[in-house]
Amino acid sequence: MNSQGIKSSLHQPLAAHAAVGVARGELLARLGIRRPIDLLFFFPRGYDEPAPLQASTQFVENTRVAFAGTVVEISGRVTQTGKHILGVLVAADDGGAVRLTWFNQPFRRNDLRVGLRLVASGLLRSTVLNWEMVQPTITPLADDEPAALAKPLPRYSLTEGLKQAAVRSTMQEVARPLIEHIDEVLPDWLRERLQVPDVHRALADIHFPENMEAALAAQRRFKTQELLVLQLAITLQRQQRELSAQAPPCEPSGKIHARILNRLQHTLTHDQLAAVADIGRDMARERPMNRLLQGDVGSGKTLVAQYAMLLCAAYGHQAALMAPTEVLARQHADNLQRSLASSRVRVALLTGSMGRSERRGVVESAASGAVDLLVGTQALLSSDVQFKDLGLVIVDEQHKFGVVQRAKLRTESQQPHYLVLSATPIPRTIAMTAFGDLDVSTIREKPPGRAPVNTYISTPENLPAWWEFVDRQLSKGRQAYVIAPRVAEVDASDAASAEGIYESLRDGPLSHRRIGLLHGRLESSDKESVLGQFSRGDLEILVATTVVEVGIDVPNATLMSILDANKLGLSQLHQLRGRVSRSSHSGFVCAVAAAGCDTEDNQRLQAFAKSDDGFELAEMDLVMRGPGDLLGTSQSGLPSLRIANLVDDAALLALAREVAKELLRDDPQLAAPQLDKLRRQTVVRYGESMQLSDVG
Repeated sequence: MNSQGIKSSLHQPLAAHAAVGVARGELLARLGIRRPIDLLFFFPRGYDEPAPLQASTQFVENTRVAFAGTVVEISGRVTQTGKHILGVLVAADDGGAVRLTWFNQPFRRNDLRVGLRLVASGLLRSTVLNWEMVQPTITPLADDEPAALAKPLPRYSLTEGLKQAAVRSTMQEVARPLIEHIDEVLPDWLRERLQVPDVHRALADIHFPENMEAALAAQRRFKTQELLVLQLAITLQRQQRELSAQAPPCEPSGKIHARILNRLQHTLTHDQLAAVADIGRDMARERPMNRLLQGDVGSGKTLVAQYAMLLCAAYGHQAALMAPTEVLARQHADNLQRSLASSRVRVALLTGSMGRSERRGVVESAASGAVDLLVGTQALLSSDVQFKDLGLVIVDEQHKFGVVQRAKLRTESQQPHYLVLSATPIPRTIAMTAFGDLDVSTIREKPPGRAPVNTYISTPENLPAWWEFVDRQLSKGRQAYVIAPRVAEVDASDAASAEGIYESLRDGPLSHRRIGLLHGRLESSDKESVLGQFSRGDLEILVATTVVEVGIDVPNATLMSILDANKLGLSQLHQLRGRVSRSSHSGFVCAVAAAGCDTEDNQRLQAFAKSDDGFELAEMDLVMRGPGDLLGTSQSGLPSLRIANLVDDAALLALAREVAKELLRDDPQLAAPQLDKLRRQTVVRYGESMQLSDVG
C-alpha cells in the first residue's frame, strides 16, 4: 500500500480491521475509539512497572523482585478438586533456588523446558526449602542474552467486556505499523525548545516502552503538546478580540477619580487601590478591558466593581452587572441605589421573575439609555435586552457562568469593557487555562475592623452543646445561619436537609427563637421576604441551603452551622464561612461531619478549620478534588484534556504558556509554513469552543 493509502487507512472504521472485528470494535467504540488514528492517540493511563532485578542473596520476603536463572525441573499435577498446579524450579544465576508456581495455567508448560534461561518477576515468599513466586511473569532469554528488566506494560482505560490483553494486542497489530505515517506537528527547533522527542519515537514509547524513562519522555511529549495547543488557542482568542474590537475609552482623570472615591464613602485598602489602578489603565484604552478580579471572601471586590461602573457612567456609557442568583442581584441593586441616592446615576434591576409589564419597562429603559447601571441575572442575556451605549459588563462569580454565556455579551460592534469577579480564589493552573484570556487583579487584604472567625469541627453527637452555645450568642443580639446541603429529605434517615433541620430546630432546642427557611425552590417573592426579614433582624436564625454561599451580607450574623460539611468542597466551605466575617463581632463556624466521614473527608475538614486563607484552600481543593470536580468542562467551556493534568503538570503548563507567547509574538498569525500543522491542530481542537477563526 502506498503512503496515501496508508494515511487514508488511519481513518477507516476500526471494526473492519481483521485483527479487531465487530465485537471488539463495538467495545472500543464505547471508549471513543472508532478509527486506527483514535487508537494511536488513546494513551495509557499508567504502566505496570517491572520489579527491580536482584540477586537471590538480596531477596526480602513479601517484596516484588525480578531475578535471572535457569529451569532445572518442571512438574505438574491435578488436585482432587480438579485444580491444576504447575511447578518450575529455577536455579538463580548466583546459586540460589526459586520455585515458580502457576494455578490453572497448564498452557504455560509449552513455553518452558529444562535448561531454559529466563527472567522471572513477582512477589517473593519464603518456604521451608526455598523461595517461591506464585503466578509470576516470565521473559525467556537466549543462551547468551544478558539478563535485563522486563518492559513496562501499558495500562489502558477499559469498558465492561474489554481486557487489557485485548487492547495491548490491538495496539500491537493495528496501531504499531501506522506510527511512521503520522504527521509531525512540531518542527525540530520547537521540539528542542520543549525538550520532547519526535512524534514517531513518542508514539512508539508511550505504547511499547522499552523502559520507564522512555515512557515518561513520551508522556511529556504529548502532555506538552496538548497544553501548548490550549495556550495557543487562548492567546489567539485574546489576540483576535483585541484586534477586531473597540471599546469606549473611559480615562479616570484626577477629578473623576476623586469624585468616585468620595461617592463610595469607604477608604480603600492598598489591594483595592491597586485593582482600581489596573481597571483605570484598562478602561482608558480603546481596546476592551478583559480582567478578572479575584479576592478572598470579604475582601471588598464589590466596592472595586462599583468604582468601574461609576467610571463608565462618568463618560455617559451604560454598565451591566450580572449575578448568579436573584437574591444577589437584588442585593447589588439595593446597595447601588443606596450609595447613589443623591446622584444622577440611574439604577435598575432585571430578573427572570419580573412581571411582563415591569420587565418591559426596564428593557425599554435600557434600550433608550434611561438606565445607566442595569443589574440582573441571566435575564440580561435575553435576546430582547438591548443597550443604547453599553460600555462595561461585570459578571459576579464568574465560575457560575460558562464561556459561551459570557461571549453573548460581546456581540455588539462596539464591545464593552469586561470585568469578572470571583470570590473563589482561582488556582494558578486553572487561571492559565479556563481564565487564560483574562488579566488578573488580586485582592488579599481585608478591610480593617473585621473580627476573626473561629472554626470548629464537630460530630452530630455534639450538636446539643453547640445549639446551647448558639442560643447564648443569640441572647447577646447576634444572628445565625444553619446550612444544609439539600432542600428536602431523600429518605427517613436523611436529617441534613434544610426542611428537616428547620422543623427539628423549630420544634426542638431553639423553638423559642424566630427561625426562617431559605432555599432555591422557594418563589422569588418568598426568598426576598425571608432574606429581608433576616437582614432587618426580624429573624434570628436562617436555615438555608448553600444558596447563601455567594455574596449575601448580613453583618450581625456571626454564627454558622454547616451540616454534612464533609460533602462540600474546601472552597465552598470557605465561601460559606465568609458570610460570618463581615463585622467587628467575632464569628463562630461549626462544621458538622456526617456519620461515616472517611479519612479524606476528615483531612479536608481539618484543613478548613486550620486555614482561613482562601488562596491556600483553593490550591488544596484542586489537589484533593482534581480539576474535573473543581472546574468541569461544562463550566470552562473547553474540551477536556486527553493526557495532561492541571495538578500534576503545572510546570509543563507554565512552559507551554511561555512558548505560546514566544511563538505568537514572533508570528502573530502562525503563518510560517513550518507551523502550519500546529496552527491547524489548534483551530480544529478549539475553534468551536473558543470562537476561533482559522487565523491562517
